[in-house]
Amino acid sequence: MMNLHAIRAIYRFEMARTLRTLMQSIISPVVSTALYFVVFGSAIGSRIPEVGGVSYGAFIVPGLVMLSLLTQSISNASFGIYFPKFTGTIYELLSAPISTLEIVISYVGAAATKSIALGIVILATAALFVPLKILHPGWMLTFLVLTAVTFSLLGFIIGIWADGFEKLQFIPSLIVTPLTFLGGTFYSIDMLPPFWQTVSLFNPVVYLVSGFRWSFYGISDVGVGISLAVTLLFLAICLAGVVWIFRTGYRLKS
Repeated sequence: MMNLHAIRAIYRFEMARTLRTLMQSIISPVVSTALYFVVFGSAIGSRIPEVGGVSYGAFIVPGLVMLSLLTQSISNASFGIYFPKFTGTIYELLSAPISTLEIVISYVGAAATKSIALGIVILATAALFVPLKILHPGWMLTFLVLTAVTFSLLGFIIGIWADGFEKLQFIPSLIVTPLTFLGGTFYSIDMLPPFWQTVSLFNPVVYLVSGFRWSFYGISDVGVGISLAVTLLFLAICLAGVVWIFRTGYRLKS
């Protein structure tokens, strides 16, 4: 039987940490997103025609939500599991009567919850700047939850892999953020030359942003079925990585 008390205790502890760092967890990403709207939506958007029949300011909303969702999911989950490693309390956690599955559900669930809440707050913020419409709210929530869980799992892996605070930011800063900016966050890949359109299809973030944008406006760079399949594939890869870590004890037993 699953130890619900242990899951709830870890989950509540991680959620409480968000309230203690409200400025960093919620307010800072929202302010950054608002600045993106001012710069890209107003200043640059006034010089760019509609994209796929959607105003440029509204077009970039799904991409900006994804940008925050990806970075915050990784950050929340990586720091959440790294801090017990840093303080040494992870050994108490590993020796406690709680299974690997319960540990992952607790930390990843808390990180995903915080990211989803942040995504909803950013959507509400975006509505203050541009008129929003969500054609497929069910699919929007599906992509929101799947992306948050997937990248929280990735952050969990990064938190276990990292042996210093600087490594916690290595993959998000040097890999994930550039891929997000090049993944159609601020443009449609149809606007690129044919060669770069092909190159962009090797960027997994393109599929996340495209599927999420389709749920808003019914337009996408790739088919929504392909976007969903790539998201589920990445989720499966991250799950396999977590399973391997706990089976081998990688960076946990040394």
